[in-house]
Amino acid sequence: MNEVAKISLIIAATLAAVAIGGIAFVGSGIYNIGADDHHTKIVLSIIEQLRERSIAVRARAIDPPNLEDPTRIAVGAEHYAALCVGCHLAPGVTKSDVRAGLYPHPPNLAQEDTHDAQRAFWTIKHGIKMSAMPAWGKTLDDAAIWDLVAFLRQMPAMTPETYQQLSKHRSG
Repeated sequence: MNEVAKISLIIAATLAAVAIGGIAFVGSGIYNIGADDHHTKIVLSIIEQLRERSIAVRARAIDPPNLEDPTRIAVGAEHYAALCVGCHLAPGVTKSDVRAGLYPHPPNLAQEDTHDAQRAFWTIKHGIKMSAMPAWGKTLDDAAIWDLVAFLRQMPAMTPETYQQLSKHRSG
């Protein structure tokens, strides 16, 4: 047997062993997938890298509209109050019963600067697998999602009073 054939056989055997090991691991049920048990550091690192790279690749081609429009921000606040505050909190909202049981914990968007509008839009529209983040693009159109993004970009600088006024605002 020549050298190339030996190397090919070793690679094939290694891949087969990894595949069989993976199937045995999944089939054993040994990994606790419960939301009340944290991932191992290796699994968490892999999931975070996968999420970050996946979103970055897909979001870069999105063209944001004007996100400084006060009407868009107010409408976004209403959507946020109705759909998002239970998981992501808000100015003056520091805990929720739903959030306590989520793993991974969703980011507290009242404390995070949302500079990357494309990433925020993609995440809201498509959601994130194996998290509690739903794909809002199934129920909201792109304009409503951009309203949310416009609001998210302003929220970290808001007082609880401003948030309350905006989230209850109704135009005409």
